Formats: sequence, structure tokens, C-alpha cells
Amino acid sequence: MDAIADEAGGKRARGLDRAFEILDFLRQKRQPLKPNEIAAQIGAPRSSVYELVNLLLRNGILEFTGGEGRVYLGRKLYFLGAAYENHFDFTRECEAALDRLADETRETAQFCMLDGNKYTVVRMREGARPFRISTDMGQSVPIPWTASGRLLVAHMTDAEILAFIPPEDFRLPSGEWLDPQAFLAEVRQSSADGFFTFNSIVDSFTHCFAVPVMDEERHAVATLCLVAPRADGLANRDRYLACLKDAAATLGHVPARAKRA
Repeated sequence: MDAIADEAGGKRARGLDRAFEILDFLRQKRQPLKPNEIAAQIGAPRSSVYELVNLLLRNGILEFTGGEGRVYLGRKLYFLGAAYENHFDFTRECEAALDRLADETRETAQFCMLDGNKYTVVRMREGARPFRISTDMGQSVPIPWTASGRLLVAHMTDAEILAFIPPEDFRLPSGEWLDPQAFLAEVRQSSADGFFTFNSIVDSFTHCFAVPVMDEERHAVATLCLVAPRADGLANRDRYLACLKDAAATLGHVPARAKRA
């Protein structure tokens, strides 16, 4: 009987893992898809995906949208997220820090974390400029492409970093390859400096600033960032870094429950 119970429990656990995989895949794709398209792209049996999609539809976690049987994240997820934020005071502290940064610098301010082995913007405030600099919140981006990425992996050893970051993520948007050893050197320098700045790898006209937000163990589990037009960022480098460090200091240590984006 124990063996049967263990097998049933294992199947339920695998089903939950697959359900979360479906939800995360839709989040990354940011568009409605048919169940058979989901199955093909995540490499899962179509029968399992159809069964889980139907279960998630019945519970409002997914919804039909876009026609032809396509599904996407459901509104119940919004209500679950809203309940989480109402319970989670740290979110409000982040919002206040971003408001302050955007007001003081007029630049786009971001609160960023790791999502698995990728970087993501969790919160953002656009700056008061005539043209818009922004990033899609929640979008997964390779760690080496970002200023924050150097800080967010700094607590790892070199070997752990290279095992953590997929090798293909060192291929930059331009098609060029970033030398992993050069990246590791920047990680160590950013840890010693307590910040990292660079001309954006993703576009050709912005300069990015990042400072760490630490947990109780002094690991950078989040960052506060500014994204500025390149000329303005370089001209105001010291002031922008001072603003970021002051804002990070107001957040104190990230509580344990905030460590996952």
C-alpha cells in the first residue's frame, strides 16, 4: 500500500510540476496558444497537456482567449497576485524607492531580480523625459546581457556561475559572444565596488546603473537600477549612483519571502 501511495503522490507531484511549466511557458511567450502548440514547444505529451489545461481552465487559472481554442493566463492569477501584494509590505517599500529615484533623476528606475537562471524586471517607474525608456516587466533576459546580472550572481563561485548560466546566454543580441572569463572578472569587480554600470548591450543609446539590495546573508538578491540616455548617464554617473545607493539603503535587507521573483 505504501508503494502505491508513493506512486500516486509522485504522479501528482509531476502533474503539478507540468502545470507550473505550462503557466511559466505562457508567461514567457506572452501570447495565447493552443494546447497542442504548448505541448510541442515544451516537449510534453499532448494528452497530459490537454488534461492539465482543462483542469486549469475549470479553476480560472487559464482562460480561453484569441479564438481557435487558444488559452492564456487567467484573471484568477491577478487576484492571487493582488492578495500577495496586500500581505507583502516590502512591495510597497519598493514602489516608494522607485518613485523617489524617478523623481530625483528623471530617469527610468527598476527593481530587478533573478527568475530561475534569467534576469527579470519586477517593478518599474518611467522617467520624466519626452521619450520613453522602458522594459517589459516579467520578461526573462539572459543574465550576461544586464548590469544587474553581475551583482545577482556575485555570491557564487566562478564554477557555480558558469554552471548556472546557460552557455548560449553568453551570445549577445548583436550575435557576438561575451567571453565568460571577462564576465566573471566584471562580476568580481562589481562585488568589490558595490555597483555596476555599462553602456547597454541590448540597445545602442542607453547607459545602465545597478546597485545591490542585500538579504540577511549579504547576498544581492535584488537590484535597484537606472536606465538613462547614454550621454546623460555618463555625465551624471556619480549623482545617479549616489541616488541608487541611498534608495537601496532605505530598503534594508530583503526579507526571506522576497527572494524569489
